[in-house]
Amino acid sequence: MAVLVTRPGKQGLSLCQQLSTVGIDNCHHPLIEIQSGDQLKGLENHLSSFDIIIAVSQHAVSQTSDYLTEIGQSWPSNALYLAVGQKTAHVLSKSIQQTVHYPDIGDSEHLLLMSFLQNVTNKKILILRGNGGRELIFETLLKRGALVEYREVYKRENLAFRSDLFIPLWQDKQITQLVITSSGQLEYFISQLSSIERNWLFTLHLYVPSERIAQQAREIGFNAVTNTLSASNPVLLAALQSDETGQ
Repeated sequence: MAVLVTRPGKQGLSLCQQLSTVGIDNCHHPLIEIQSGDQLKGLENHLSSFDIIIAVSQHAVSQTSDYLTEIGQSWPSNALYLAVGQKTAHVLSKSIQQTVHYPDIGDSEHLLLMSFLQNVTNKKILILRGNGGRELIFETLLKRGALVEYREVYKRENLAFRSDLFIPLWQDKQITQLVITSSGQLEYFISQLSSIERNWLFTLHLYVPSERIAQQAREIGFNAVTNTLSASNPVLLAALQSDETGQ
């Protein structure tokens, strides 16, 4: 068993290190890189005016925290903080030193089921996200009467990819498992492959963090798809370890 990890940056490297520690062969090949978003600058002028602040990912938290630290500002203490997933909530809580609420299942649909977002008429809500994210949270909260704003505090840049070089390399390494943590990464990966290369890719066991991405992967052509219900590295690691041991 060998695992191809496409998760970008430090999170991807950390997952690979954890896999190596437990004796699972792996290869790190990020498909995107994370950069500061165009709407990060000036965020400090409006942040304290919101009743609820929602972080959709760890990247949204880290980019915002780094920026606020750089300009000598802090997160407001009077807002209610929500995060889409447990790991994002943990990272945000460390930054703001207060409680961050999150759903049991880390996706937009379950976030919107939380009691904090049911009666939000005239509440000012800020969504910290990346470029090209889903519109579900924004549109649903608007329908519920909230005053909602986006801030694209980070952006994803697709990395150049030579499938004719990397596919043979991964085949030589006997890659059998694949970790992809966003639908954007999945779509980009597929778009870079020939039909023959896709046929090989579809033989891999794919691990994704939500049922929405799992369904997307099945429709594309993947046969073995595991929805881990979370994008956190410990959960991904546990799922991969479980399959390796056949439990």
